Amino acid sequence: MMSNLPQSLSSNAPPYGSGGTPTNPTGAPANIDRKTMHSAELYVLDLSNPERRENALLELSKRELFQDLAPLLWNSFGTIAALLQEIVSIYPVLSPPSLNPAQSNRVCNALALLQCVASHPDTRMLFLNAHIPLYLYPFLNTTNKSRPFEYLRLTSLGVIGALVKVDDTEVISFLLSTEIIPLCLRTMEMGSELSKTVATFIVQKILLDNVGLDYICTTAERFFAVGRVLANMVAEQPSSRLLKHIVRCYLRLSENLTCVRARDALRNCLPDSLRDGTFASFLREDPVTGKWHHQLLVNIGAAPRVPFPNGAGFDHMLVN
Repeated sequence: MMSNLPQSLSSNAPPYGSGGTPTNPTGAPANIDRKTMHSAELYVLDLSNPERRENALLELSKRELFQDLAPLLWNSFGTIAALLQEIVSIYPVLSPPSLNPAQSNRVCNALALLQCVASHPDTRMLFLNAHIPLYLYPFLNTTNKSRPFEYLRLTSLGVIGALVKVDDTEVISFLLSTEIIPLCLRTMEMGSELSKTVATFIVQKILLDNVGLDYICTTAERFFAVGRVLANMVAEQPSSRLLKHIVRCYLRLSENLTCVRARDALRNCLPDSLRDGTFASFLREDPVTGKWHHQLLVNIGAAPRVPFPNGAGFDHMLVN
């Protein structure tokens, strides 16, 4: 991220992209349309100019402008510092809450670019090793439910979601060394339906990694904190999309084989609405979630005879 010329892009990018595609010195694929690439480069340079930054953030956040934007952002002089400056500048309006829509939109555009960097295979670990996710945690720690704050939480969750989307134990281990679990649980309790869905997805991806499952189930406090929040969301009659993530989280908790007490506790705290026919119509319409749900009941020893969408029973799926 260093350059001898303040108004030129760094030449420190690798000569090949993640797929072995030849790149130019900015890190962009050589076959990208030159006009499009030049336009993106100019906007990236504008990020270092406070007077032009707002428009550059707006244009670059429309990521269809440039398909391989992340290496360009990471390897250009001062760009990541400029994005972090945008984030830090919002901290004073978080408490007491005075964030207005214009401020929220601007910082969300900066967060969209960081999500781009977090998503790209060439920049993901660089992004993580720089501990950039920690700059987003103050946004996830807010409780104000106004639209500017909700957009800020949702976009911040999108950055974390981009990190966990690709299964990588190193990413999970880093996040577990931070406060990501309680921050996600807070959003799952008080966020909008969409924020709850993204936060639950993040917890699900953490649980699907063995390191994450062991972390959650190691102490009763962590286990019951997750279980309580999941149960509360079930009681609120969640959308089908959110319910799918909730069921997957419960199933993964039931797969913990290292602690019998955790499985026994799950049997006792699983909401009744996941045992009876409350969500039967949804489970019939979504066979994948239906199988997850039934396997969950099998794992905790509470599996009823539930009809499968094609008319067959679930009995053939029972495991000893």
